[in-house]
Amino acid sequence: MSDPQPRGHRTLPRSRRFTYGVGHVLNDLCASMWFSYLLVYLHKVVNFSNVLAGQLLMVGQVSDALCTPFVGYESDRTRSGCGYGRRKIWHLIGTVCVACGFPFIFNLCITCSTSPDWAQFIYYVPFVVIFQFGWASTQISHLALIPDLASSPSLRVELNAIRYAFTVLANVAVYAIAWLLLGLEDRSNHHDLSPEDADEFRNLAFIAIGIGLFFSFIFHMGTNEPLRPHRAESVTEDQPNVQEDEENEPIIKKTRRRKMSWKCWLKEVQFYQVALLYMCTRLMVNMTQVYMPLYLTDTLNLDKAYIATIPLVTYLSGFLSSFAMKGVNKAVGRKMTFFLGVMCVLFACDWMWMPNIGLQVYGAAVLLGVGGSTVLVTSLSMTADLIGENLESGAFVYGAMSFTDKLSNGLAVTLVQTLHPCSDEKVMCKQAPCDSTTSVCCDACQSYYQQVMVYVPGGVGLLALLVLATLIWKPIGIKTEVTECQMESSAEHVPVEYGAIKSTPHVEPSDDNTDVTCDA
Repeated sequence: MSDPQPRGHRTLPRSRRFTYGVGHVLNDLCASMWFSYLLVYLHKVVNFSNVLAGQLLMVGQVSDALCTPFVGYESDRTRSGCGYGRRKIWHLIGTVCVACGFPFIFNLCITCSTSPDWAQFIYYVPFVVIFQFGWASTQISHLALIPDLASSPSLRVELNAIRYAFTVLANVAVYAIAWLLLGLEDRSNHHDLSPEDADEFRNLAFIAIGIGLFFSFIFHMGTNEPLRPHRAESVTEDQPNVQEDEENEPIIKKTRRRKMSWKCWLKEVQFYQVALLYMCTRLMVNMTQVYMPLYLTDTLNLDKAYIATIPLVTYLSGFLSSFAMKGVNKAVGRKMTFFLGVMCVLFACDWMWMPNIGLQVYGAAVLLGVGGSTVLVTSLSMTADLIGENLESGAFVYGAMSFTDKLSNGLAVTLVQTLHPCSDEKVMCKQAPCDSTTSVCCDACQSYYQQVMVYVPGGVGLLALLVLATLIWKPIGIKTEVTECQMESSAEHVPVEYGAIKSTPHVEPSDDNTDVTCDA
């Protein structure tokens, strides 16, 4: 039984908000392992050099970056997904690819674990590409469903917050299971990561895939995608355009708006501003996630169990703060909320710059969790605001945002790994030869990841504030005027869904009854 719908609004029952929110759990579980443990797994378990480990991660990021615009463009072009829904069909394809490719990445090379590093590298590449294509398909289709399902800005923020809450829970699950596998084993023989921990990473990958597939099943069973986007609607909380006539039949009034193609978006200044803001957000969140385990083991010399407990604290803090996102956004606005999130990240970087902070790193982890959660939820809401009513090209916008995210992260990781003092352990370190019997080569290596954790997210945070300053004077989502445009009617006899009841609306004539289509 669907929840009652208020007049003039298209809302979602709570059950459908839940089923939508769990649709990205599989991706979140795999992404948590990918960013948190791939480098440390390849370097300390598979025994790849720093450069080779960074290059494999780069292959994945570039594959993802190239796939996201393609998936977004094709998702927008897909008519109805054979009646299943154009977004859900791409989500299903992505789920299958992720489930098939990801387990091989965190397994030692089958029948070739003693082969040269370059041969193992080639072995891993196809599985990385398959996984990243599936990840991109699932991510873009899931994000593109937000404007399709939610008509009001506050509901979009809520869906983003629910989505991020499950992202946090997925990360918490990964770190909790990793702690059980790594932290509770018999550590009398070794407390550092080594090839002996290969089975723990393999089991963690299989558990993540199993949990993710369960929640993907719930998403596909419980989420009903509108078979056609509500192109003619321009619904807000203050001024709904979906009305009812005297016979309580839904009416769509024709409104004047721009129909945006991908070429139109490339002419929008705000498109690049929001994309740069989203890229900075992902760099802050992902780079701290990638290098936190190495910072803990190499710089702070903590036990390997801390690579699970510290990230766990980070994501629990982010999870708790995500509940306040809707209220904070409503109270101070998107831009001020984003500013506060960046400041939390900057304070955390300043804290980690202190030498030998030891277990004070828990405090920095809390700030990283709150700040990361805030900027991520807010930047996604800004992207939804940018799309606005232009649902016909929403997936392309999300794909373009993700393109900047994945490519920048891959380049950043590759650069960091290349600049490592011991980028190749067969070469002399800058200060002394590497000692394979210890987890840290030399003093330069020990302080390197501290510099990475401070300068990279800190510098990116300052860049994000500069980009935010360029958006202060103009609301996000206001499109520039088109000098040459093609006029065509926007109102169609499309079903308008109110909960479980679908009606075919009447179209009320209006003097201003046209769409504005960008002339590409």
